[in-house]
Amino acid sequence: QVQLVESGGGLVQAGGSLRLSCAASGRTFSSYRMGWFRQRPGKEREFVTAISPTSARTLYVDSVKGRFTISRDNAKNTLYLQMDSLKPEDTGVYYCASDGRGTVLSGASSRYNYWGQGTQVTVSS
Repeated sequence: QVQLVESGGGLVQAGGSLRLSCAASGRTFSSYRMGWFRQRPGKEREFVTAISPTSARTLYVDSVKGRFTISRDNAKNTLYLQMDSLKPEDTGVYYCASDGRGTVLSGASSRYNYWGQGTQVTVSS
């Protein structure tokens, strides 16, 4: 049974930073692509960023490029999302998700077959 548990969300002022973590268990973390999605108030869940198994490749949605950084520590079975220069429009529930093997990254949520429960990020203006 694959389990993904996010942590690190909270309330921060605009311009501030947060670091999200996602602890994975249940299969060989280092073999799988991983991603972060978010669901903003009143909107559909959307792709934020993804990373290949060895961290060689990353993919970001345009709205977070230069502000967010995805990373992973395969020795600790943990995925991270460093969020800097946060804006009120970044407010939402952030989910980590597990994709398949290989290095071709995708922002399609249908590709991700395991999801965490989400962590709330609130950015005040």
